[in-house]
Amino acid sequence: MSTTQSTGPRATDTLVFRPAAERFHSQLDWLDSWHSFSFSSHYDPAWMGFGPLRVINDDTIAAGKGFGMHPHRDMEIITVMVEGQLNHRDSMGHAEVLRAGEVQRMSAGTGVVHSEVNGGERPCRLLQIWIEPSEAGIAPAYEQKPFEIRAGWTPLLGPERADGAMAIHRRVRLWRAKPGAADQLPIALAAGSQGWIQVIDGSGTIELAGGQPRAALVRGDGLGFEPAALTGFTADAAGADLLLFELH
Repeated sequence: MSTTQSTGPRATDTLVFRPAAERFHSQLDWLDSWHSFSFSSHYDPAWMGFGPLRVINDDTIAAGKGFGMHPHRDMEIITVMVEGQLNHRDSMGHAEVLRAGEVQRMSAGTGVVHSEVNGGERPCRLLQIWIEPSEAGIAPAYEQKPFEIRAGWTPLLGPERADGAMAIHRRVRLWRAKPGAADQLPIALAAGSQGWIQVIDGSGTIELAGGQPRAALVRGDGLGFEPAALTGFTADAAGADLLLFELH
């Protein structure tokens, strides 16, 4: 993508490309994890996040394995289940199973301890996302919901909970879409925001403003952008599955 750069976001960038192959990678016998931003032992000051978006981890977890009880605080933690199931337990008393198509939102606030284990019989895949809340020290909270994802943008998160979206303690909105072959998706975000697209599966091209050449995105790619720089996305022949963030 010649119109973007991948050395890390700068305040003056209108497009910030994060190629799938350049993400950080953690590989264990039970975990295959790709990190769009600095995470755990992977540290690069150029890739600490994008606005309030701090983590996008694309995790594949082996059957019967997972993360034991561990703490979080002052973070909005979102899990988008892509394949299989994940068993969740936490110090708020929840013991839930997340299945493909469901989304979990956990506000860690003053402190939460939880575990995430694949209780299924095959590997599961999920995207875990961390977003900084608008204020520290809020009461912990939990929400989980299934979503029917179609070709158009389905709202998953929003501070006003509009159109069936779950809550989030930040002026951030998140959508998911699964466009089919040649389906076109408009991209129109609020003035003063920043956008981020994350490709879960498939591929497509983005339409750049000002008559610039179209640019391809494939599975695992991420793209940060100013709203005026991008106008739409067109899925390739195999379709696509993607997330769209509006960040303030």
